[in-house]
Amino acid sequence: MRHALRILLKSPGFTATALATLALCLGANLIIYSVVSAILLRPLPFPEPERLMAIDNSYPKAGAEISSSSVPNYFDRRHAIAAFASVSSYAGGSIIVGAEGTPNRVPMMRVTPEFFDTLGVKLAIGHMFTDAELTYQTDQVAVLTDSFWRTQFNADPDVIGKTFLNDGLPITVIGVLPRDFRFLASEARFFRPASHDPKQREPDNRHSNGWNMIARLAPGVSVAEAQKQMDAFNAQQLQTDPYAQLVKDAGFHTYVRSLHDQQVKSIRPILLLLQAGSLLLLVIGLVNLGNLFLIRASGRTKEFAIRQALGASAWQLAREVATETFLLAAAGTGLGLTLGAFGNDLLTRVAGSQLPLGAAITLDGRVCAAAAATIPVVALFLALPVVWLNRRRHLATGLQSESRSGTANRTAQRIRQGFIVTQVAFAFVLLAGAGLLGLSLKKAMDQPTGFATETVLTGGIALPWKNYKDNNARADFIARLLPAIRVLPGVTHAAITTGLPFTGNVSNNAITVEGHKLQPGQSLQAHYTANVSAEYWSAMGIPLVRGRTFTDADSESKARVCVVDQAFADLYWPGQDPIGRRITDGVEIKDDTASTIVGVVAPVKQNELTEDAGHGAVYFPCRRAGSVPNGFNLVVRTSLPPGSLADSVRKAVLALDPGLPVDDLRPMATRVADSLVARKSPALLTSIFAITALLLASLGLYGVMAYAVAQRTREFGIRLALGAAPASVLRMVFLEGSRLALVGLAVGATGTLLVSRYLASLLFGVKAYDPLAYGVVALILGAVAALACLLPARRATRVDPMVALRAE
Repeated sequence: MRHALRILLKSPGFTATALATLALCLGANLIIYSVVSAILLRPLPFPEPERLMAIDNSYPKAGAEISSSSVPNYFDRRHAIAAFASVSSYAGGSIIVGAEGTPNRVPMMRVTPEFFDTLGVKLAIGHMFTDAELTYQTDQVAVLTDSFWRTQFNADPDVIGKTFLNDGLPITVIGVLPRDFRFLASEARFFRPASHDPKQREPDNRHSNGWNMIARLAPGVSVAEAQKQMDAFNAQQLQTDPYAQLVKDAGFHTYVRSLHDQQVKSIRPILLLLQAGSLLLLVIGLVNLGNLFLIRASGRTKEFAIRQALGASAWQLAREVATETFLLAAAGTGLGLTLGAFGNDLLTRVAGSQLPLGAAITLDGRVCAAAAATIPVVALFLALPVVWLNRRRHLATGLQSESRSGTANRTAQRIRQGFIVTQVAFAFVLLAGAGLLGLSLKKAMDQPTGFATETVLTGGIALPWKNYKDNNARADFIARLLPAIRVLPGVTHAAITTGLPFTGNVSNNAITVEGHKLQPGQSLQAHYTANVSAEYWSAMGIPLVRGRTFTDADSESKARVCVVDQAFADLYWPGQDPIGRRITDGVEIKDDTASTIVGVVAPVKQNELTEDAGHGAVYFPCRRAGSVPNGFNLVVRTSLPPGSLADSVRKAVLALDPGLPVDDLRPMATRVADSLVARKSPALLTSIFAITALLLASLGLYGVMAYAVAQRTREFGIRLALGAAPASVLRMVFLEGSRLALVGLAVGATGTLLVSRYLASLLFGVKAYDPLAYGVVALILGAVAALACLLPARRATRVDPMVALRAE
């Protein structure tokens, strides 16, 4: 070990290059693997997590592939399916905690009594809810998280029975959770009963949504058996379902699947893509180092030959080489772990809140074990080619190290050339992948939203029940709110909506259209729905296509009206005027529930820029049939930078109600940008990998060509002395390197075509075999390779024949 260390320190440039390459490539892999480990490999932090299931309804023919559950679903299923040891429902939300003047909205969650039993979690203090507390009259109790208990009650051990204010109402503490408890990505500070109106339990509401359902499998029951029992239970219920035919036509089905798999389904392909990209980068780095080791070993040919002549065995020489590579691999892995730790901290700060499961990205035992496992693999990869060539080298040839003949030299040259082809091919795959993801991101960013983004400020308001118990109180607040916002400096329009785009809270409900007959097997279609105030379209900058939008009088009128978007009109009345037609968000057209279409507006993107704009949207007045929402989004259009108006909006709302905060107040442009994080992150990381791979491949090609020129100095001197033109020598050397690059490009293009199908699901507006992307990548990689070949070729033409011939 000491001898190997001395040998490495004698070549500080080589050692530093090897360590930097290993640290960069291994660090990138460890960063990505730590995310993969935390999200895909680490089990959920609950007892027997493999028994935890997510239960989702599905109505695919109605345009709702995945839908949440309902209150009747919970009560129907919790004791009726033997495959489930426990069933529970939950829904996220937020609530105002504190007194007037210092309102603070915090996240909370409403859950059913079996929720923590389903998860396998025991309360640290107190007890859980009961069925009797699932009503609005009896739900003033809470189970606290450990952090909320410590901050709100200073970790008081006698907290049970004490109260705190929720939306101005006293809530009694009945329990405290263990310190390390967290449910998936939820940031809920406490848990309240899943209270509801008794009417919501009726079968008519069986296909409503809004509640998430989880279950714990009974011991020994498989997921397949649970799915079979769920299907049989659904079939039995459909016999008495008041909407059985509609539900069947919608393709109703209930999925029973692992809770972990459900949570990571959307991000799994992205993480696997990034891990594959980082592994390609590692392979390119190792191939580059392999070339460096071969070149370095060629320079030590006489040294190894003398050692053999003095009696060193092949095993002793192999052990020395392996020890050197092991030291480098261990040091490089240590540096990679350090780089990975910094990268994880950066990743957590930048995107930690957007990762599923609330996963903590750390270098845990699994990641460190993976890093340790790479040490012997890297060491063997770097050592084996050198050891193999030393065993094949003739002793006499090694002692005559000046000779450029010999099988070992030719073999080493072929291996180095194979390494170069491999580097260029893998670099092509990474560059092509990065190019396709980059083009896809650009296509997504170029998609129009259909509304103004740069001049709009948005925020959420939830009216507490204590002060706004009825529709009149809520309507009065809205009537005072909008004028108070409109008079602020720079404000041009102000409105409210219950379905603000890019918030993830847009409702998707089935719509019945008068006169539209469903064909056999056809289902009612789900469309985006929202309640909005009169200035909503002006505030959002959504164009009016025909008819009119709402007026303030529409909220007071008994006549029901609505506005639809052009996509909805084209779906049901292509080429016709939809004005005057009637629709309802129920299953049957009735005079007292139907709404008449008075206007058509342009369609807008609701959830993401890449969604299909033909889904259709329906807008109702914010106050219809006497119903006024208690939660909505505020939309403010301004001539000033939106962010500069935030404090003024908060103060205006507090002036109306000192206990009412405005939540999530930010520009609309920020919401749209955040929706692209899932596309930006892979594109950015893959681009970094690709640029690094391009650099490594070009350095590898340059190193091999430079070494080849140095080895053939005498040959080039003789050629030039015998009259060869410098241009012919340049062309000869350049073509040798170019052939390697071209072979690598061909292999890389073929490999990219083979793996492109795995990229298809992550691309938007770009084909996985886009010829333009492939062509640009080939040009870039070819140009870099040409430069890497040209520099050594120019050096070959400048060899002085006399100096070369005297070099012996």
